[in-house]
Amino acid sequence: MPGAKHPVDQVPPLGRLAVLGIQHVLAFYAGAVIVPLVISQGLGLDTATTVHLINADLLTCGIATIIQSAGLGPKIGVRLPLIQGVTFTAVSPLIAIGMAASGGAGGTAGLPTMYGSIIAAGILTFLAAPWFARLLRFFPPVVTGTLLTVMGTTLMSVSAGDIVSLGTNAPDGASAAAVNALTLRGLGYAVLTIVLIVAVQRIFKGFMATISVLIGLVVATGVAVALGDADFTGVAQAAPLGVTTPFYFGVPQFSAAGVLSMLIVMAVTAVETTGDVFATGEVVGKRITPAHIAAALRADGLSTLLGGVLNSFPYTCFAQNVGLVRLTRVKSRWVVTVAGAIMIVLGLLPKAGAVVAAIPTPVIGGASLAMFASVAVVGIQTLGKVDLRDNRNAVIASTSIGLALLVTFKPDISAGMPAWLQIIFGSGVTIGALTAVVLNLLFFHVGRQSGEDVAVVAGRAVSLEEVNAMDREEFVATLGGLYDGAAWPAERAWEQRPFSSTSRLRQALEDAVLAASPAEQEALVAGYTDVVDLLLSREDGGQAHLDTASLALEEFDDAEAAELRGLAAAYRERFGRPLVMCVARVADRSQLVARGWQRVESSPAREARVALGEVIDIADERFDVMIADANPIRSAWARKFEQLG
Repeated sequence: MPGAKHPVDQVPPLGRLAVLGIQHVLAFYAGAVIVPLVISQGLGLDTATTVHLINADLLTCGIATIIQSAGLGPKIGVRLPLIQGVTFTAVSPLIAIGMAASGGAGGTAGLPTMYGSIIAAGILTFLAAPWFARLLRFFPPVVTGTLLTVMGTTLMSVSAGDIVSLGTNAPDGASAAAVNALTLRGLGYAVLTIVLIVAVQRIFKGFMATISVLIGLVVATGVAVALGDADFTGVAQAAPLGVTTPFYFGVPQFSAAGVLSMLIVMAVTAVETTGDVFATGEVVGKRITPAHIAAALRADGLSTLLGGVLNSFPYTCFAQNVGLVRLTRVKSRWVVTVAGAIMIVLGLLPKAGAVVAAIPTPVIGGASLAMFASVAVVGIQTLGKVDLRDNRNAVIASTSIGLALLVTFKPDISAGMPAWLQIIFGSGVTIGALTAVVLNLLFFHVGRQSGEDVAVVAGRAVSLEEVNAMDREEFVATLGGLYDGAAWPAERAWEQRPFSSTSRLRQALEDAVLAASPAEQEALVAGYTDVVDLLLSREDGGQAHLDTASLALEEFDDAEAAELRGLAAAYRERFGRPLVMCVARVADRSQLVARGWQRVESSPAREARVALGEVIDIADERFDVMIADANPIRSAWARKFEQLG
């Protein structure tokens, strides 16, 4: 219908609007309050200050969410159903900034420097938003994946400290047995919280699964109340109404190292925001343009600036609420705007903050451990998309993670350093992030790029740059053996030069096969030797026999040989081609036989695609061997570790 509103802009009835808004708040609440709690405990802040931070966080979350979803002016806010929340990436750097600025004493002394860093990062993010797309190339998956992995793993030390806090905070003069008992009790609360979170995720789906952390916090706290380990007297003492005032902890102070660490945090969150905006656009059916990304990042910058002014933290889009939009199929951005209004109300109620602050520390530790571990898993998934066969990527990830864990395992390593160095070396996330960004610039953007060796030609290892410089004949002679009896995949891949990485070279070879005509693809498959013939042949030599060496460990008995020959005959009779299989991706011979008979039962169209995929897999394995042969030292280390496994 002409002039009809997009579902994103439609306003549901008031009652439905309120209920759906509350649902978003519930899904968001646990993640929102954990960050100020963890930061407060990391800096050793008292209960009153913790309550103030929680309320300031909820208030600013609400304002930030309204800015992002409803928009502010024509260019601020993406106007999609996106909740804004404190980024977990900032937790460790903020604690490091606060501790360094206070000389390691913690408390509120370092908060002005912390908020100065947040304000500066917010302003610069707001101003840089239109140009961020140009900076994305400096944050490829190897950088963002490393940062997320570092963030999740290093923050677990904060969770561990919370879990054992009952023992470490035992009264002076307590016996060793009493301290151990308190530590075990705290561990019990943490384990209970984790078990509850996992159980809810296992048993329930949909909305209930999205509030698993909230359920774990509530139930475990209830158990602690019953056992006398939770004190809610502060709720009665808290004021019924309160408003956080700007610069409550003093005039902001600025540290170059603190601002730099916050800028790195904002760069990472900008990558996350970009992904969340694209994901939400896909869910609600709206095409995302660079203008949308810029508007979303301006909202992030403005919200972070407000966070620094209103005694809160840096802000970004919350991914779990993107999932909730998908689950509920409610696309209206006004639902999220109402959720923002509800959070503002909660931020004006100190008693609500006091309830959260009364949650036992071990319970918070258990919940935060689960959440930080999930962040690490996301990082590992991101690194899974990276070509770690490229030694440059491997060095970036390994060095960054190694330095981050060094600082995490030995937190006193920064003692005696200047304050600006303490901020960098006082946080595993900060040093890991800086290392990943700098090494990525060094390896991929500064000076003449020299990738790893790709192949061996005439006894000499040649690099990717040398491969790019080869003429067609030399290129085909070097890479033509990846496919049996067919030079055309290499010839067509040569036309795609230059290749920016070994991954791009690999993709070009694969794409050449996938883009070929059906007749060419069928002829390519037909040129391979039947895997059964390779396994049963007593002759050695040739690349094809090397491909099957992992399964040809011993002689087949007569019954096994007969079944294999029957399989080969049945396959050829049905499809008129040899049975081609990449045995490097088969666990054992019994699995090979089972998979072979399964393929005999496939439809011709499906099996044609499967057979072609096996050919590509064989070439992929040969490509790995080619790179390994060109990098023998690294390859030898890899083989040694495989043998140990």
